[in-house]
Amino acid sequence: MNPDPAETSESSGVVRRVSDAILDLVAVVHVSTEAPSATPQARAAELIEKAALSSAKISGLAAMAPGPLGLLTLLPDLVAMWRIQSQLVSDIAAVYGKTAHLGKEHMLWCLFRHSAAQTFRDVVYRAGERYLIRPLGLRALQKLSANIGVKLSQRAFGKAVARFLPLIGAAGVAGYAYYDTRKVGAAAVDIFSKEPVFLGEVEAV
Repeated sequence: MNPDPAETSESSGVVRRVSDAILDLVAVVHVSTEAPSATPQARAAELIEKAALSSAKISGLAAMAPGPLGLLTLLPDLVAMWRIQSQLVSDIAAVYGKTAHLGKEHMLWCLFRHSAAQTFRDVVYRAGERYLIRPLGLRALQKLSANIGVKLSQRAFGKAVARFLPLIGAAGVAGYAYYDTRKVGAAAVDIFSKEPVFLGEVEAV
């Protein structure tokens, strides 16, 4: 059976909106007010828990909106969660004294490694106790964001279904936001506790 052109067009539109939101998110790296810490791992753990609780609260409240109204909150909910998470990444970079190393490549990797790992295969490499990072050119950044958008749009379907089960769905969505934010924090600790090494620029992903 051939796919419905209307459904295909709608799906492409969702992917494009998600991809555009990701590009907007990393266009400007958040400034952190955190100072380098003598105990960065402990401070990072505090920041992660605080951000995870904030994400869970926002996502859970957004999911309380019933039915079609709840669907309208889906992308804004994701963007709100990503903003909290991107600030978390900036703060963790700061407590490890790595603010100068923080770029869009680090931000994307921390935010989406756990949900779209394969999209980073040509961008970030683990080599022993170091991460090797290829800076992204504009075209590569757009391609990477599009690939992440496809992965996240597929996952968004489950969150969309939860909007039709307000009480049960809200708890599930809040739990996912909490879990997702903790994964972002763990990725940030992992990369900023080591010295990143930059390789040549990527022009295509």
